[in-house]
Amino acid sequence: MTTLRAFTCDDLFRFNNINLDPLTETYGIPFYLQYLAHWPEYFIVAEAPGGELMGYSATALMLCMFTVMGKAEGSVAREEWHGHVTALSVAPEFRRLGLAAKLMELLEEISEKKGGFFVDLFVRVSNQVAVNMYKQLGYSVYRTVLEYYSASNGEPDEDAYDMRKALSRDTEKKSIIPLPHPVRPEDIE
Repeated sequence: MTTLRAFTCDDLFRFNNINLDPLTETYGIPFYLQYLAHWPEYFIVAEAPGGELMGYSATALMLCMFTVMGKAEGSVAREEWHGHVTALSVAPEFRRLGLAAKLMELLEEISEKKGGFFVDLFVRVSNQVAVNMYKQLGYSVYRTVLEYYSASNGEPDEDAYDMRKALSRDTEKKSIIPLPHPVRPEDIE
């Protein structure tokens, strides 16, 4: 049985296998510690019965080969207070078990409790598996962010989709009305 629990500092040394996926953004230890200190409720871990990490999400870091990590940000006055998915990753051997959907559900529940208007995330335009999964979970493309992801090996930078899902506080669904034109990273608030 998979166990969902709070992320701890020790987990930083247990989830490298999850971050080896070429589509997973990786960060330095100080970045993860900042999330753990500021948004611990968004840092959840999923652990397999044998104790191995399955994944994480930076809005809820799920280990046991799946993780989610995120935060709350934005302005309440401008109806932009929201949950943001910084990272969602599931180890290859734990994919297609519904773990990513469960992590996203947890993140959305936390964002609802914090009074968010929506949840957003950025995903590579080329990552159609992830784009389709998010669409199945109720997310839609809000805007395209040009050259959001830095490339390596002389390749061109890659665009991202800013995908959003409205929460119950956004009764008119204003937060998910798509922008008619792409934006640049420096235009993102």
